[in-house]
Amino acid sequence: MKTHNYQATIEWTGNKGTGTDNYKNYERDHRISIENKVHILGSSDPAFRGDKTKHNPEDMFISSLFSCHMLWYLHFCSVNNIIVVAYTNHVTGLMIEEVDGKGKFTEVTLNPTVVVANKDMVEKAKELHHKANEYCFIANSVNFLVKHNPNVMVRE
Repeated sequence: MKTHNYQATIEWTGNKGTGTDNYKNYERDHRISIENKVHILGSSDPAFRGDKTKHNPEDMFISSLFSCHMLWYLHFCSVNNIIVVAYTNHVTGLMIEEVDGKGKFTEVTLNPTVVVANKDMVEKAKELHHKANEYCFIANSVNFLVKHNPNVMVRE
């Protein structure tokens, strides 16, 4: 078994001068720093008084799911001689917020559109989404099923 360690630093940048003295007096802005990588400017979702122009944890959560899936999928296509020439994925996530403010994601659906080099690759290309889901580190770390609705087309 291998272990992999990841590190990041998060710095709250939303102090408007009085800290958190009042729920409405501070911004939810923050900066995520990872060594040798571009900073990510974050905030909370606008529903929670955040800045709509910055990434929020919910956006990054669903993005990590589809990024991980895509990377495994492309790997499995490559080793199975499936030539992917284009890949896009429209992801939807459902988060339930309870009356007391607690919440959780209950589902995420990946809707990948894959373009392959020829029609003989279509069926295997569809099947490999299941294998990618089995291997995705992020999907294996959540407590709900990650759904998939793949659409595979042939390059024109």
